[in-house]
Amino acid sequence: MEKIKIGIVGYGNLGKGAVKAVNLSKDMELVGVFSRRNPSTIDSDVNIYHIDDILDFKDKIDVCILCGGSATDLKLQGPEISKYFNTVDSFDTHAKIPEYFESIEAAAKEGNNLSIISTGWDPGLFSMNRLLSEAILPEGETYTFWGKGVSQGHGDAIRRIKGVKNAVQYTIPVEDAVNRIKDGERCKFSTREKHIRECYVVTYEDVDLKEIENQIVNMPNYFSEYDTFVHFISEEEFNRNYTGMPHGGKVIRLGNTSNNTNQIYEFSLKLESNPEFTSAVNVTFARAVYKMRKDGKIGAITVFDVPLSYLSTLSPEEQREKLL
Repeated sequence: MEKIKIGIVGYGNLGKGAVKAVNLSKDMELVGVFSRRNPSTIDSDVNIYHIDDILDFKDKIDVCILCGGSATDLKLQGPEISKYFNTVDSFDTHAKIPEYFESIEAAAKEGNNLSIISTGWDPGLFSMNRLLSEAILPEGETYTFWGKGVSQGHGDAIRRIKGVKNAVQYTIPVEDAVNRIKDGERCKFSTREKHIRECYVVTYEDVDLKEIENQIVNMPNYFSEYDTFVHFISEEEFNRNYTGMPHGGKVIRLGNTSNNTNQIYEFSLKLESNPEFTSAVNVTFARAVYKMRKDGKIGAITVFDVPLSYLSTLSPEEQREKLL
């Protein structure tokens, strides 16, 4: 079997999850991980190289999986790396996706490459289910709830604030809102009425806690539209209680197929490890990017543009026999 040669950019939670997912994929081979850190300081049993050396592998990698954060990393790395490689990323700042798509489109076309953005599960799988449910039930309302769980992008955004040593952010759905929707009540909720955000933050000594809290609760695209609660805790408490990475959520479409016939479409996830699941989705879409590039496709795409069959290791015949 011809194996898809994979490069992973970044070796944080997502990068480590991607390594596990590639190792479970019988049609893939990990060429190496590329990090901004000194490779000699990283304890790992995989090949790790400095990010500055990535162009040395231009003809050795079929698809690069970009595992940096959306707040700062991907905005720079995405357009730059997609000039030289086919790429997959999980850019998750929803409001900035159209702008980010355009930057990747230009860069990937310049390099004659194919790049898929915003895979993961939301955006990603949840996006697919929003589109599918609205296509099936054109008359209705769609609701998305996240959590309770750790949002990696939001935690990363907090850790970028000067004075913050470590942080985790939990997205928590408002229970009353979820129950009303699941009971079939069509409601118009504001963003603030659907979720709260709870942050647990470890800081360095002699920092202005009030200023850090102010930067968090007023951060656009992340916290400013929500009721956000910031808890400053010790490093010991953080390590004891807040190092897990669970998450999940649901997409619910309330619609009707006739005047008196109501339908509820629901897709849900319950995850023990948000980064490992997100990485598994990213690796799956790397397979599709590889196949679509062989078909001649270049530029930027999203999950909406991928044939479902391209995600699978099964042949079309096997898919029809086993899954249809």
